[in-house]
Amino acid sequence: MIEAFRRLPGIGPKSAQRLAYHLVRMPETEAEELAEAITGVKQRIKLCQTCADITEQPTCHICQDLNRDRRTICVVEEPLDVTALERTRAYNGLYHVLHGAISPTSGISASDLKMKELLERLQDEDVGEVIVATNTNLDGEATAMYLQRAISPAGIKVTRLARGLPSGTDIEYADDATLAHSLESRSEIND
Repeated sequence: MIEAFRRLPGIGPKSAQRLAYHLVRMPETEAEELAEAITGVKQRIKLCQTCADITEQPTCHICQDLNRDRRTICVVEEPLDVTALERTRAYNGLYHVLHGAISPTSGISASDLKMKELLERLQDEDVGEVIVATNTNLDGEATAMYLQRAISPAGIKVTRLARGLPSGTDIEYADDATLAHSLESRSEIND
């Protein structure tokens, strides 16, 4: 059981031990509820046939919502990124979940992700803009560059989420890359 827990993201050896011993001490009914919840998720949850987000239906609620801007698709690495962006209530377009990022060091290429599905979708739908919302690490940047090169020839506008200093932070605590990008992405102050 400890080894099974260690395969979960963010669970190290000590946390895996604590979880396993907690389950041993847990009342049998609670353990059965947990087992049923895990089994139920694996049986009910699937990927949306349009955007590859997780859902219980063939098409997720976002793709079904006719009030959303269908000309804009925001490309994210993971389903949790959709949740984070939706919490802001600042975006009303559609999504496409890649389920990872290009990572040459880990042996992950574009063919291992939901890239083909995205490119097919862009051919089938009337999309005017693709917003690349990958992480700002090396793998996210490689993925963003790949997407820009693959999508731009189709005449679709490709944009990237702005990066820079988070609100409420002191400049002295920002790393060099963030400060440099903040300077490059500066905007004019308007009345």
